[in-house]
Amino acid sequence: MTVVLRLTRRAEFLRAARQGRKFATPGLVLQAVATPHVCRAEGTARLGFTASRKVGGAVVRNRVKRRLRAAAREIVATRAEPGYDYVLIGRPQTATRPYTALLQDLETALKRLGRLAAEPAPDQPGSGTP
Repeated sequence: MTVVLRLTRRAEFLRAARQGRKFATPGLVLQAVATPHVCRAEGTARLGFTASRKVGGAVVRNRVKRRLRAAAREIVATRAEPGYDYVLIGRPQTATRPYTALLQDLETALKRLGRLAAEPAPDQPGSGTP
């Protein structure tokens, strides 16, 4: 499981846009760039969220970012390759897109950028604690 930290500074978002690779799906745009060595920690990925005014008013933009954070909690923490900065950009369709389709969009974007880690191993019955 990958430890997820947040991108907070504008310079980090601009570096992802300038140097990183991106892939757009109907529900979101994903940018990925390698984390700089000074910020890199073993098994961590950094994540940022943004939505422009083209998406809608403040209420819609906040809803879009909440949905992106929820999707990232499920997909990025378990399936994304550590050692990268990821920026999720909301689109107008993000607010109304079905949640399962949004999860699939994020997984597809990670796969197309080559940052999707191997499928997590299913729990074996009888192994570990009940």
